[in-house]
Amino acid sequence: MDYSYLKIGRAAEIENKKDRLIYRFFEILPGVLAWLTLVFIIIFSFIWPVAIAIFIILFDVYWFIKTVYLSLHLRIAFGRMRQTIKTNWLQRLNELQTTNYELQTIKSWEDIYHLILLPTYKEGAEVISSALDSLINSTYPKNRIIVVIAQEERAGKDFNDAVTHELLSKYRNSFMKIAMIQHPANLPGELAGKGSNIAWAGKRAKTEIIDALDIGHDHVLVSAFDVDTVVFPEYFGRLTYVFLTTPNPLRASYQPVPFYTNNIWEAPTFARVVAFSSTFWHTIKQERMESDTTFSSHSMPLQVLIDVDFWQNNMVSEDSRIFWQCFLRYDGRYQVVPLYYPVSMDANVAPTFWRTMINIYKQQRRWGYGVENVPYFMFGFYKNKAIGFGKKVLLTTTMLERFWSWATNAIMIFLLGWLPVIVGGSEFNKTVLSFNLPFITRAIMTFAMLGLITSAILTIFILPPRPPQYGRKRHVWMVLQWILFPATTILLGSLPGLEAQTRLMLGKYMGFWVTPKIRKSKI
Repeated sequence: MDYSYLKIGRAAEIENKKDRLIYRFFEILPGVLAWLTLVFIIIFSFIWPVAIAIFIILFDVYWFIKTVYLSLHLRIAFGRMRQTIKTNWLQRLNELQTTNYELQTIKSWEDIYHLILLPTYKEGAEVISSALDSLINSTYPKNRIIVVIAQEERAGKDFNDAVTHELLSKYRNSFMKIAMIQHPANLPGELAGKGSNIAWAGKRAKTEIIDALDIGHDHVLVSAFDVDTVVFPEYFGRLTYVFLTTPNPLRASYQPVPFYTNNIWEAPTFARVVAFSSTFWHTIKQERMESDTTFSSHSMPLQVLIDVDFWQNNMVSEDSRIFWQCFLRYDGRYQVVPLYYPVSMDANVAPTFWRTMINIYKQQRRWGYGVENVPYFMFGFYKNKAIGFGKKVLLTTTMLERFWSWATNAIMIFLLGWLPVIVGGSEFNKTVLSFNLPFITRAIMTFAMLGLITSAILTIFILPPRPPQYGRKRHVWMVLQWILFPATTILLGSLPGLEAQTRLMLGKYMGFWVTPKIRKSKI
């Protein structure tokens, strides 16, 4: 089967006119669905307010049911995660009697090596050191850990040389091997960003380290981490255990839960709500991995990366794109396995409040630009006839609904819910429905917002120790901050998501924006 379409970044790269038009249609589709929904509600609030009022009530009921459903998943996933954190996974590995029959050459868990890729761009040595220190503090044998710090040439020779000298001097003897691999700037056909960086580093590490050490490719698990990723002590033990006990382990990626808590005490209130919301959403997704993709820091077999020629270097959202590359390459026989185990990462913090808000918006817009994967996998489904039709329909509708919800739901609930009352005219305002609409929607949304109580409680459980410079009252604000959720989910959720879809719809393609890492105190 021809898999040449796996390297497509956008419609303009396709030479065949028919295929280019099909791909462009798929690029336009998510944005059109979002804008049609919002425009439909606004226009029909004027000309058919009764129908829109009924639609809003039904949608609010749907949102309430969805909130309850997600809250239950959050509690279940959080409970399972707490159990995995308490478990001694190296002990469990030593007790593991059977080797996965699909891994014939692996006789023991000690045959598994971990290659960690840490892509950097102008992050200081203190940020990278916190990630490296967490690797040292992990319980997995360090003589089975290989670290590659993937630098960008465009960061500048003086900066890179200084960081290289400091880190190699400090950590030279801490792992089986630690190396710096520099990604050249301005390579033809590449989009500067994390994807092109780790693709270059991964290929070089495979040739210059793994092959040079004569390590079997199916013995290596690659963890592509954001540079601020701090692993919990048992991460690699847990990852290795899940890998060895998963059916068909070489056809799977392994997803931890990102806790955006490294610097959470330093973050302003709005930034904390966004950070915790992201943490809880990804906790929920551990219960729904059958219809989800990899995100941010994740792990996968080296052999898989070789089969798909590593990450794409011509698009923004490499973390979820690598899943679709594998899914299409293996004709739908690929999955994401949840680890129910966390890694911690930075909340978005900048020197000033307004700079922080701008950076959060840009980060959320970049995450929202994961919608570029919708045309990619839909075009892949069109090309790949080996994937079952039912699976194609399920994944397409699930992903379209997810991005549609991201861009529209908060706006519909918190901004447009009362629009028929305001613009519906005198005749509509005389009706019982008009009189009761605000009360009905407010009551339903009040019950739905009770789900935030779960979030407020769980916030306390995942907080790192409070730094001495912050008083006890800050604990109180960690709970009360959730009253800002409606504002954050619109301003720092729906709007950047809608902008990302609009850009893709109009062909105004985005580049990769690197989130600055600001630390006011040591982790």
